[in-house]
Amino acid sequence: MVEGTGDHACEYMTNGVVVILGPTGNNLGAGMSGGQAFVYDPSSEVLAKVNRQLVEARRPDGFHLDRLSELVQRHATLTGSRRAAELLADWARMADDFWLVAPKTELERVAAAESSRRATA
Repeated sequence: MVEGTGDHACEYMTNGVVVILGPTGNNLGAGMSGGQAFVYDPSSEVLAKVNRQLVEARRPDGFHLDRLSELVQRHATLTGSRRAAELLADWARMADDFWLVAPKTELERVAAAESSRRATA
């Protein structure tokens, strides 16, 4: 969990989850082969900053938003982050300004798993 990054955030990331609550630089996700990054970006600038060779940026769905909310809440509790508290205070609106950045293969795998889970529910 970070509140902003420079260029090359999540470069060569192979697993895990990163949450960026503020601005990010260019070349986000270059060489990213696994994991997920959630980026708070109300102006949608992330679309021009991601490295689209291997990664894709899309709006997170309900499953991802639930996990993201838990992570932001934990960050607020553990650090006293004003930024996290501001986002949580109006989560219903602020959640719409997050992007999920992940390798294309990771997003396809997650979508297939979610489809399978819904079919058996």
